[in-house]
Amino acid sequence: MEIESISLAEEKKNSGNDLYKIKRYDAALQLYTEAINLCPETPAYYGNRAATYMMLGDYKAALRDAKQSVQIDTFFEKGYMRIAKCSLLMGDLIGTEQAIRKFLELDPSSQALKQEVHSLKQLRDLNEKAAFCYDKRDYRTCLYHCDNAIKIAPASIHYKLLKAECLALLERFDEAGDIAISIMQSNSTNADAIYVRGLTLYYSDNLDKGLLHFERALQFDPDHKKAKVMRIKAKQLKERKEKGNELFKSGKFKDAQLVYTEALALDPLNKDINSKLYYNRALVNSKLGNIREAITDCTCALDINEKYMKALLQRARLHYNLENFEECVKDYEKALKFEKTMEIKNLLKDAKLQLKKSKRKDYYKILGIGKQASDEEIKKAYRKRALVHHPDRHANSTDEEKKEQERKFKEVGEAYTVLSDPVKKSRYDNGYDIEDLDQSDVDPQQMFRQFFQFPGGDPNFGGGFGGGGSNFSFRFG
Repeated sequence: MEIESISLAEEKKNSGNDLYKIKRYDAALQLYTEAINLCPETPAYYGNRAATYMMLGDYKAALRDAKQSVQIDTFFEKGYMRIAKCSLLMGDLIGTEQAIRKFLELDPSSQALKQEVHSLKQLRDLNEKAAFCYDKRDYRTCLYHCDNAIKIAPASIHYKLLKAECLALLERFDEAGDIAISIMQSNSTNADAIYVRGLTLYYSDNLDKGLLHFERALQFDPDHKKAKVMRIKAKQLKERKEKGNELFKSGKFKDAQLVYTEALALDPLNKDINSKLYYNRALVNSKLGNIREAITDCTCALDINEKYMKALLQRARLHYNLENFEECVKDYEKALKFEKTMEIKNLLKDAKLQLKKSKRKDYYKILGIGKQASDEEIKKAYRKRALVHHPDRHANSTDEEKKEQERKFKEVGEAYTVLSDPVKKSRYDNGYDIEDLDQSDVDPQQMFRQFFQFPGGDPNFGGGFGGGGSNFSFRFG
């Protein structure tokens, strides 16, 4: 019966070999398995099945069979060869080195593993470089070394996950997530894969799910140092953010400002969360009257995410309040590119009008009055300013000072001409250009004479007036 089993096993092995040669690996695998079941102590059968598993890309199973073959026969050279090849493909530096050493002990002159010896040296060098760059937080260069390592060890979970972690830290979350998820699908208890998936969620503004993944990783590996650090960081960030929001809603703006500032210091790499924290602190600073600080916070949020509409519109409003209309217009124009809404169009239209108005002479400022001044207040302001800047008052000044006062005297006359005329004032307030208000015939001296031409003078100004005409005279007190 035993001889029959051996004979049948050999037939199945030979048939398996024929199928292997024509690349029908699944069928060959089945026959090698049947041969092993008939003669479980034959190392060659495990060796052949290991080779087949390798062709199918199942290096774990291949390594298991290869190790079984050398347990049965410690002098089985092909077993060590396949252990070396599988270990190298899986990125196991120590396992590869040990298998190569054992193989060369059996056949010191063999060149069968020459390529593996060379590749092992390359992989060890790449491993050291990747670790060095990772420790320096040079994730881009670390990623480069990981890619090269994966070319040598395409089945290495370690290098794939290190690559995924670097991708996550470089904000390439989709790529990192794909790698982590594919590994979790084949091994749902892999703590490193769960940790990396947690990173992609945490850095994609999903604190709750990120935190859950860090906690899950620690369930499978309680000593996972990175997961411990990130769990603490995620919990603190979540708590600070929620606390700041509660304080803001309850009107405790100073306290909210402090809490948001603390939250921003927790993890500079979490840009999505930090952009929202900057925006929240901008709202707080706005409430506290710290307008320039609020603008700075909005800018920080937009440096992280230029399409963050809330921050962009808030900064535009703040610039408007500070009468920084050029910056306000820029922000609304940018916002309109992202969202073509009627509201933003109207805001932009108003900002452009205010910008246009801000570049004209400010007649209200020239007369020293507010925009709600009454007709009587406008008259009083003109009297006061005209007397201050009248050329006769500065007859003994330098030529430069005389010119300056003449300019101001003329501006006072222009301002009064426009603001004292209801039609011109309305057009001016609505943003029409000064040139459109037709003031070419304004003579400031004539206006002054007409304004102060009344019998007996005006005792409020300490002077007397002549009989009119061109022989106007005024005595300044």
